[in-house]
Amino acid sequence: MTVPPLVECRGAGRSYPGPVVALHPTSCAVPASARIAMVGPSGSGKSTLLYLLAGLEGPSSGEVRWPAIGDRRALRPGPVAMVFQGPSLLAPLTVRENVALPLQLGGTSRHEVETRTVDALAAVGVEALADALPEELSGGQAQRVAVARAIAGSPRLILADEPTGQLDHAAAANVMDALIAAADVTGAALVVATHDPAVADRLGACWRLHDGRILETQELTPA
Repeated sequence: MTVPPLVECRGAGRSYPGPVVALHPTSCAVPASARIAMVGPSGSGKSTLLYLLAGLEGPSSGEVRWPAIGDRRALRPGPVAMVFQGPSLLAPLTVRENVALPLQLGGTSRHEVETRTVDALAAVGVEALADALPEELSGGQAQRVAVARAIAGSPRLILADEPTGQLDHAAAANVMDALIAAADVTGAALVVATHDPAVADRLGACWRLHDGRILETQELTPA
């Protein structure tokens, strides 16, 4: 029996007024448990494709479907999680509150919110920072908290947009450790847009983008 992919693009493209073509019509799919690096220079379409896969933006042409998940309304909170490049934590909330918030908004019971929050913080090694505010965290710590927030909902697909782009080598390695470990524990697929060859080398496949097109897909042996 053929297992449906978590998400697939069928001729999906994205244009903006100007006109600016951010992504030419693209067809691709992310199967369950995939580990994919999306690489290419700035402006190559990585972030645009990632946002389409996440359902955060809709295509200007073609379609994006989530065969193994449901329609776009079923993506959050839970099945599809996103980790952004820049600061994404809410400044007035503690680490614990930042991780818990999406679960609370999704109607998760109080006991389940508490359990999932504790487990997610422990999974990425920041449980000791639960009562800290974002301003008290280093860049690497903040990104690990963002990973914890993403995985607290037990996603089936984790998408990360340059999650190590603003970090030094050691912090970047720690964030990737947390992402890969979280995906392994939950069984989620992981797609990471990155400029960093060291990040790409840790994943099982590589999509190379240029000028809004996927030029090459390649299977890798993770480092």
